[in-house]
Amino acid sequence: MSDFKDRYGPWAVIAGASEGLGEAFAIALAERGLNLILWARREQKLTALAQRLRDDYSVDVIIRPLDLANPSQAEYTLSEHSEDIGLLVYNAAYSPIGPFADTDSSELRQAINVNVISPTLLSRQLATRLRSRGRGGIVLMSSLAGNQGGSNIATYAATKAYNTVLGEGLWQELRRQNIDVVAPCAGAIRTPNYLDAETGKEAPGTVDASLVAETALDGLGKTPIVIPGRMNQFALFLMRRLLPRKRAIKLMAKNTESLA
Repeated sequence: MSDFKDRYGPWAVIAGASEGLGEAFAIALAERGLNLILWARREQKLTALAQRLRDDYSVDVIIRPLDLANPSQAEYTLSEHSEDIGLLVYNAAYSPIGPFADTDSSELRQAINVNVISPTLLSRQLATRLRSRGRGGIVLMSSLAGNQGGSNIATYAATKAYNTVLGEGLWQELRRQNIDVVAPCAGAIRTPNYLDAETGKEAPGTVDASLVAETALDGLGKTPIVIPGRMNQFALFLMRRLLPRKRAIKLMAKNTESLA
C-alpha cells in the first residue's frame, strides 16, 4: 500500500465518481491512502461520498461538480488543480441505447465527448504533469463491448474500442517515462444504474464494482489490459480467438438487440 501511495499519490482524480464503479474506485484508493479529487455531475452524491471517505479513511477529499460532456470544461478544471496529482481514473461513460439511425445526433455527440474526447484530452494533460514528476498512472475504463460491434449500442461499443486501443498505445509509450497505463475491459457490473435497468436476471459474468476497481488498480504497471472476472476472461478469449468475427458480432447481437 505504501509503495502504491508513493508511486500514484498523494492525490488521485476520479472522473465519474458519484456512485457505482466510481465509488468503488474512490474506496479502493482511499484504502491505499490516497487523497481524492472527485468529479461528477451530481453534487449531492459527491458531497455524501466525500464525507464518508473522510470519516472512514482519514483522507482529504475535494469535489468538483462537472459535466464531462464538455471536454473544454474538464481540461480547464484539471488545470485549476494545484495538488500533486499522480493518478487519473477516467470512469465516466455515456451509452445511447437503441437503433443507430433513430438516435438523436446530440446523444451521439455526448457519447463521443464523454467517452472519447474528454479522456483523450485529460490523459494528455495529466501525462505532461506526470512526466515532469517522473511517475504516476492513468486508468481508462473500457468495456468488453468494445471488442466487437453490438446492435443497439454501436456508438458506445465503438467508443470503448477507442479507449482500449488508446490505453494499449499509451501503456507502451508512457511506460518509458515511468507512467503506468491500464485499460480495464469490464462486462456487466453491479451498480445502481445496472440494477435499476435489469429485469430480474443478471447477465452472465456480472461482477461487483469492487472487483473491477481492485483488478484495475492491481494491473497498473503490469499489463495494458485487464479483464475482471474469470467468466469474462473466457468470454473474451472465445469472442476474439475462437469465433470468426462475423459469428462474434451475431452472438453479441443476441444480448443487445432487445435493448431499448
